[in-house]
Amino acid sequence: MTTTNEIADKIAAEHSLSKAQSKAVVEAVFASIAAAATSGAETSIPGFGKFKVKDTPEREARNPGTGATIKVAAAKKLTFQPAKSLKDALNK
Repeated sequence: MTTTNEIADKIAAEHSLSKAQSKAVVEAVFASIAAAATSGAETSIPGFGKFKVKDTPEREARNPGTGATIKVAAAKKLTFQPAKSLKDALNK
């Protein structure tokens, strides 16, 4: 697993930045993606992929402990669709 600190450390080393500066950049990128998602916008990063907000409808489910039927409320979720170049790199 890679953490934001590890990403920031790598950026700092490759671009002659301090760790604090690179961590601020990484956090700003993620904050921008989150802000776009909360407003319902799609974020596209060429060569990497797209983050999209998807609506999930209300549905019925079962409580595995009791077997009772419950309703799961409609919600929104964030999905990621990798770019073709990323998919190709993963499947080499």
